[in-house]
Amino acid sequence: MAVSDGDEMFLQSEFEGPILPWDRFRRWMTCFCVVTFDLELGQALELVYPAHIELTDREKTSICYLAFPDSNSGCMGDTQFHFRIRCSPRSCHKSRLVSQYENEVPLSYRSDPAHFYGFAYFRQVKDPSIQRGYFQKSVVLISRLPYVNLFSEVVQLIAPSYFENGELSLETVCHDIDQWPFPEAGHTLQLPLMGNVMQVRVPSRGDKPGAVSSPDNPLVTHIVPQMPSPKVIPALKDPDIFRCLQTVLPHIHLLWELALTNEPLVVMAPSPTICSETVQALTSLISPLHYCSDYRPFFTIHDTEFKEYTTRTQAPPGVILGVTNPFFAKTLQHWPHMVRIGEMSNLVISSRKSPGVGQNSKRTLSSKPGIYTKYKQLLAKDKLIFRRLSKGNHPKRPPEVQNAILRRHMVELTQSFMIPLERYVASLMPLQRSISPWKHPPRLKPFDADEFLRTLEHSGPQLTSKLKGNWIGLYRKFFKSANFEGWLRHRQREIRQKLELLHLEALGKADVLFWIKDKHEVEKVDLYLQIKEKLAGSASFYPPVSHEITQQLRAHLGSITRNLPEDLQYVLKNS
Repeated sequence: MAVSDGDEMFLQSEFEGPILPWDRFRRWMTCFCVVTFDLELGQALELVYPAHIELTDREKTSICYLAFPDSNSGCMGDTQFHFRIRCSPRSCHKSRLVSQYENEVPLSYRSDPAHFYGFAYFRQVKDPSIQRGYFQKSVVLISRLPYVNLFSEVVQLIAPSYFENGELSLETVCHDIDQWPFPEAGHTLQLPLMGNVMQVRVPSRGDKPGAVSSPDNPLVTHIVPQMPSPKVIPALKDPDIFRCLQTVLPHIHLLWELALTNEPLVVMAPSPTICSETVQALTSLISPLHYCSDYRPFFTIHDTEFKEYTTRTQAPPGVILGVTNPFFAKTLQHWPHMVRIGEMSNLVISSRKSPGVGQNSKRTLSSKPGIYTKYKQLLAKDKLIFRRLSKGNHPKRPPEVQNAILRRHMVELTQSFMIPLERYVASLMPLQRSISPWKHPPRLKPFDADEFLRTLEHSGPQLTSKLKGNWIGLYRKFFKSANFEGWLRHRQREIRQKLELLHLEALGKADVLFWIKDKHEVEKVDLYLQIKEKLAGSASFYPPVSHEITQQLRAHLGSITRNLPEDLQYVLKNS
């Protein structure tokens, strides 16, 4: 579809200025794919829309295999689920302004340069007019954004219309999405789609962790009069962890430890819907900490990483895999942790007793729901949260409230664990008085795990959490995880940026004219180039450099230029 209306070629956005066709669409998603069943080829890509979107052969193959439930699932009717695949980074170049926008949202809400998220709506119904006897087709929304709740709603609205009306409905849908505003942090947006309106709020890094998004002051855009009341989607991506993990709720603290330390984990479920929701719930258990390791909400034997993840010659990677095919019960027997959600009726049950949490007996093939692991939990359970939730197991307390209670408990537990780390890393920052405008900003001290552990006696998690147990052992496991590496790298980058910002402020307030008075031309030029480079680099800072400091630095550039010979002035102005 091409936007032919000339006025729409230059729609203005507060965020990015002139907007070209597909600009807004691309900020939300990559494309829609339609996957069908071909008698000769098997699952085949029937359509990619918009047509100009290019996917690699590997991406197309992965999307095709993951667009249908696993062959043993036997899903009739309509089935919805989501998946995550590796992708080519070639099309994920971010403009400076988009990078600046993403600085303002939490890490877990940013676009993923290495993965696509797929949201599938699969339909399988009997159809005698088809040689195989069944209509089997899937509409898949592809995006680099992990907006699970929003995109699941979108594809649920779109797919039935596509099955009835064909490609024309996708053209209409894409036109609607291309009118959506950019997903800016802290904004509540109303998104029109096929005569409906969805309301979402994009989180901001300034939000209080665990706070419920407010639907106040929506940014209304391109909504025609007499639109229906918007459907409010309370969270872009956070799943209902109470509903998803209810059958294994007594082990919620164990699951939190496994997710926190990036332990290899297999989720087995009878359907891709339950499977993908459960994996998503596990990755969100450690919120507001960003889950930094790989995870696959739905994984099949056709996946390109199948051999990589199932080899027995090396330790399993720190990945969460969601599977439905009973074949994996045997193939992944060497994995240390397995979660079963729902009865696996098509799995042969062993006559031997199945191991439970903490038991050392050999794992057997069992269809009984639960957690199968040898892991010894390091922290004791918080029995109070289970009592609070059990009191709510009656019709008077809505499920959303149960989820909010559990979500708040998990957020507070993660915060109790992370606050000592945040406090220690902040102490590694040099004192502000050591920052001189005429020297490079001082370096951040390195993270010392042993030094940190010595601080726990007086400022550890016991100050904010009542949980007893081996906190030091849990920190040591955490230090070996991708979650720790990702968190520390991000925090170090933030602190280095803070040091750069303080250096810019010191430079802005400094008496540059006095400093350059007795300096050689080469030193003046060097200072000019340094200031210019720092100004350019500060464009991506969060929070942004103040207008006052920016003006002061630009004034310094002018002062330095005027104190140089005309030929140098000309060179610098045109550099």
